Amino acid sequence: MTPAQYLAMLKRGAPPPATLLLGPEAYERRRIKTAVLATVLETAVTRHDLAELTLAEVLDDARALSLFASERVIWVSNAEAALPKGRVAAADDGAGDGEAGSGAGDASLLAAYLKDPTPGVSLVFEAIRFDFEGEDKRKQDRVLKFYSPIRDVVELQAYSVQDARAETESLARKAGFRLAPDALDLLVEALGADIARIAVEIEKLALFAGTRVIAADDIAALVPDARSTTIFALVNALGRRDRARALEVLDTLTRAGEYLPLALAFLSTQFRMALVAREAGLKSAQQIQNHFQRLGVPLWGSRAEQVYQTVSKFTKPQLERAIELIFRADRGLRDVRPDDRIVMEQFITKLVA
Repeated sequence: MTPAQYLAMLKRGAPPPATLLLGPEAYERRRIKTAVLATVLETAVTRHDLAELTLAEVLDDARALSLFASERVIWVSNAEAALPKGRVAAADDGAGDGEAGSGAGDASLLAAYLKDPTPGVSLVFEAIRFDFEGEDKRKQDRVLKFYSPIRDVVELQAYSVQDARAETESLARKAGFRLAPDALDLLVEALGADIARIAVEIEKLALFAGTRVIAADDIAALVPDARSTTIFALVNALGRRDRARALEVLDTLTRAGEYLPLALAFLSTQFRMALVAREAGLKSAQQIQNHFQRLGVPLWGSRAEQVYQTVSKFTKPQLERAIELIFRADRGLRDVRPDDRIVMEQFITKLVA
């Protein structure tokens, strides 16, 4: 189920006998934890770590009756630590015949417990180590298989860029201030759509904002990792073929001690996307955004507009040449004791000649 569905279930009654929180997304996990712990007294909360205890010991605690509370929450972290290891794990993956082990026994103990759970006790297992994609997917499936007796599984998927943007707007509104559209885009982009980090920055921005609208310059000054906004200014200037502005921004980057290879990395992405867009015959920022999203590449509106500006200012041969110049500049920055500023100035001059 989704976090929203689980939170709605909590509003209707007590937590279920057992819940598995699956996935690394921290913001929704924190919301769920707050909601679950609010259902009992603070003294009725027990915290266990399966890196230190066995699952059998946790279940023994769940079986024990409390003299002081009729309802208890047992919060269990590092749920992955209970999984069988070695040959048992290989057998679980279908890679061998395996042999019995404590992990397999713990799984059967969990199934037996959930057939007759202790009334008023809610077990919540955190399995946050693995993601839902890539190499983690198989490991995530093993966790899900081990904890299959638990019916209530909450999948903590990472926010998409669009969902993170909407949630950021909502958080700012609840905090009593407003973000300008470009500031909103920059905040989401600078923090990688990590809504847990964004929520922390929103709390800080609320103290600063008062009644004023937060602008992109405020984000750049106040939010860690957002100083890269100056790099985006360089990307924009080169995308518009504005040599004077690009050299001015380069001067700012150099004086601020920014890492210039990072600027080249952003430029490489910008021009490669622009080349793809031109080859696909895309005619607007909206078409560009839709095209890359269909390819599985998240792209917010302001970024799509930047790519469109580049497409409109550079022909296909010029885009291909730009990518070649970026490669040469990157190689120049890797030379022994290079003068990064001179390398970048030469790159800018050749690009917008």
